[in-house]
Amino acid sequence: MANPLKRFVPKRFRKSETQIPVVRLSGAIMASSTLGRQNLSVASAAPMLEKAFSMKEAPAVAISVNSPGGSPVQSRLIYKRIRDLANEKKKRVLIFVEDVAASGGYMIACAGDEIIADPSSIVGSIGVVSGSFGFVGLIEKLGIERRVHTAGRNKVTLDPFQPERQEDVERLKALQLEVHQTFIDLVKGARGDKLAADDDLFTGLFWSGVRGKELGLVDSLGDLRGTLRERYGEKVKPVLVTPKTGLFGRAKPGIASHLGDMLSGDAASPFASALVRETLSLAEERALWARYGL
Repeated sequence: MANPLKRFVPKRFRKSETQIPVVRLSGAIMASSTLGRQNLSVASAAPMLEKAFSMKEAPAVAISVNSPGGSPVQSRLIYKRIRDLANEKKKRVLIFVEDVAASGGYMIACAGDEIIADPSSIVGSIGVVSGSFGFVGLIEKLGIERRVHTAGRNKVTLDPFQPERQEDVERLKALQLEVHQTFIDLVKGARGDKLAADDDLFTGLFWSGVRGKELGLVDSLGDLRGTLRERYGEKVKPVLVTPKTGLFGRAKPGIASHLGDMLSGDAASPFASALVRETLSLAEERALWARYGL
């Protein structure tokens, strides 16, 4: 912990160390959190980013990214928040890739003035994917009748309890192409002439950090502490910026902290529904990591 009296010591008597704020952006990118853990979203990332960029004497902000992707909207919002703060505070942004910065995770990485990855990091996956399940055959076997009443014939598009319609699939693919193009434009705008002329670059493929450097997806290979010492000297001091905590030093309560309330009284019934949703969300999160062998 930093000495609170240090700020009262004249600068000429202080040790000549350079402090670099470090923000860790880790996890699947989703607007809401799952039971027992905080996912990555602009709401969870913004307070840490604001604090990091507010360190006036720091010449740069280091951001460690470890994410398999998720919501394209949240990914772009985090990217934009980083760039807005960098421009406003006139700070250089160094992005360090841990295990993976893929899909939305790579979109966030593009907010860096430089991207530094481990040789074995996974980067890329510049594409868009949607996934769901079909339960038509299952509910028939169980003798369950699906009853849906709508105003608007497309209100139940891609309903997992109804047969898939080709027109719905084509509409979804058209939407994916628009989102994909937004992703491509962002990467090209951020990386510019650094990108190699490779036909596979925007197909959704992903690569190691070594190959990512050859393709221009990352700038160099290395680790956070080693790179900071190389750039700012042996006395550089990385300062980890952590999420806000509650009264007793614990992270602010999330979904899991309310389980007792959900299990009591009139909330017991909604809890069953919430548990199903959270289980599916956890499965989706696990699938994102598994896509890259993690």
